[in-house]
Amino acid sequence: MSENPEHDQPMPLVSHLTELRTRLLRCVAAIFLIFAGLFSFAQQIYTLVSAPLRAHLPANATMIATDVASPFLTPFKLTMIVSLFLAIPFILQQIWGFIAPGLYRHEKRIAIPLLVSSIFLFYAGMAFAYFLVFPLIFGFFASATPEGVSMMTDIASYLDFVMTLFFAFGVAFEIPVAVVLLVWIGVVDVQYLKKIRPYVIIGCFVVGMILTPPDIFSQTLLAVPMWMLFEVGVLCGSLIRKRSHAPEQAGNDHDDQPPATLS
Repeated sequence: MSENPEHDQPMPLVSHLTELRTRLLRCVAAIFLIFAGLFSFAQQIYTLVSAPLRAHLPANATMIATDVASPFLTPFKLTMIVSLFLAIPFILQQIWGFIAPGLYRHEKRIAIPLLVSSIFLFYAGMAFAYFLVFPLIFGFFASATPEGVSMMTDIASYLDFVMTLFFAFGVAFEIPVAVVLLVWIGVVDVQYLKKIRPYVIIGCFVVGMILTPPDIFSQTLLAVPMWMLFEVGVLCGSLIRKRSHAPEQAGNDHDDQPPATLS
């Protein structure tokens, strides 16, 4: 099997830029098409996203809008962000279509599973935040509200808060992909990653402290999954290195055999 890229003829820079522009326009068009289909459900989408907080509001308490245009602009903004998130598979497919012709076959065999895994892990991180982290965080905030203070959250502030957490958990769940890539391209080896494990654990808690609200629950709920995902990445990196070294070892063993002699 040849290790040369499938397209050996180099493309001129103008052709690359033209293809890049075309793919960028496709990505933008996909986002707006999804947005057009979801716009009429903007209020329902915001109701769904705000459900974890509203479930912990005191009796007869509601969310509020402190800005005149917030009742319209906040669901509008949320729908646009949701459209972007839903378009991520198509966007990554366009990115893959742009860079794939320059990859070797053995690189494609690893890159495709990493691409699919990155999409799945990003959505898994968002789902983890929505179904597990949000109820715990908002329950803690509701229980910590001082007596005589009514908990009524502004809808725009809530959107900024949850989008930060969605993005933080989505990116944090990409740790296995990042670790496998670093091992695959030879930036680090598995033994080094195991050696710095204590520092990684401390770093996970530092990142959790920076990206989440100042409470121990949300920090731990981000730090612990990051650590576990790091361990998954180390395990996958070990398997990849073993598989990549096996053919090399087989080739070396074959080369070490004495040449056949003519009788």
